[in-house]
Amino acid sequence: MGNQLDRITHLNYSELPTGDPSGIEKDELRVGVAYFFSDEEEDLDDRSQPENYKDQSPNKDGHIVLNEIEYSAFCCQECIFSKLRENEDLNMYSMKTLLTMCKPGDVLELVHVANDQPPHWAIYEGKGQIIHLYKGEIRKDSLYEISNGRLGRIVNNWYRYRPLPADLVMQNACGHLGLRTDEICWTNSESFAAWCRFGKREFKAGGEVQTAEQRYFLKIHVSENNVHSLMFHSLEDLIREKRKVDASGKLRVIQEFPIIP
Repeated sequence: MGNQLDRITHLNYSELPTGDPSGIEKDELRVGVAYFFSDEEEDLDDRSQPENYKDQSPNKDGHIVLNEIEYSAFCCQECIFSKLRENEDLNMYSMKTLLTMCKPGDVLELVHVANDQPPHWAIYEGKGQIIHLYKGEIRKDSLYEISNGRLGRIVNNWYRYRPLPADLVMQNACGHLGLRTDEICWTNSESFAAWCRFGKREFKAGGEVQTAEQRYFLKIHVSENNVHSLMFHSLEDLIREKRKVDASGKLRVIQEFPIIP
């Protein structure tokens, strides 16, 4: 299986699975891969340092560059997510520096270089306060207090949907303060923060009807010469698996589909 996995690299979008939902596959279908990860939500407790964050180097401008996995995602041949260093600013900043850059309605990602959990996402409210999904509750916290030594960055543009005006982003976030597990329809902090920013129901658990025609593709750029492609039937599932890869930095193949002649 390892040799087969080595061949699943540098796939162009045209080479991703595009089979007929009726089950009759077309000639252009190349390969599909299914992966399995655990389904644990992120915590903000300190953990041991993961492999994908082992190379960090201070920069003279005050930011830190991490050695991390990059991603791009597609739906109906349209790019809906891009975390590629060639297109985005992936630099990480201290909370003190980050606060000088933030404005209300910004989406923040918090990362601990010694944590094996997914990055934590939040909406910046202003005056050092964030609104986020944490431990089964939509709550407001001080960015300083919740960061606990983490680095952060603004990730407004990673999802390529049209953003809502800042006042509506804040209305979405503030309007759900105090909700707890049984009332919450987001599975993780990223989905909640992205929903506040874009207002798309696809970020909610069960927010879209899964059909054979609806396909999302996630390209995992492990390195320059190592790119894997995954397929999902909902944005919720794509986000969940992306976050598991972020947490572990590792992929484990459970099934490979043969190349169609």
